[in-house]
Amino acid sequence: MQPPMDPEEADFSGGMGGPGAEDFANGAATLAAAMVREAQALAATAAALRQAAAISPGDPNGGPLSDIRRQRVALAAAGEAAMKAALLLDAAEITGGGGNPAGLADRIAAAARRGGTLPGVLAALIRAAALARGTDDGAARIAAATIAQTLAELLGRAR
Repeated sequence: MQPPMDPEEADFSGGMGGPGAEDFANGAATLAAAMVREAQALAATAAALRQAAAISPGDPNGGPLSDIRRQRVALAAAGEAAMKAALLLDAAEITGGGGNPAGLADRIAAAARRGGTLPGVLAALIRAAALARGTDDGAARIAAATIAQTLAELLGRAR
């Protein structure tokens, strides 16, 4: 049995329990905005890869990717980057409203499956988004990291 808590200690510890509900709402919004930025970077990568794979008209050598095998690799990578960008935009929309991380993970996993991708592919991207500094609010950053960690774990286990 624990001894009763000192009243002064009880008052002090009452507000020190970690991020509150508003912090989690701000964290979800911060994480969603970071996912949009990550999606923009992936979309730019996809566009650059598609441009690199394009053969320039009038180029007798066919450009740097005239070999069909190299073009196929570049176009496949561009397609993967574009798909991940689209899925991150879906995840951002789902996450931005906040809510139970398990429910959010289920909705994100369903979107990934509709896109023909394993949900675990998004785990690293969501973690990376959480590391992006989108706010000076420390409690919101902690909440965003907590949400991202939970989502990444749940998506990593989803099939």
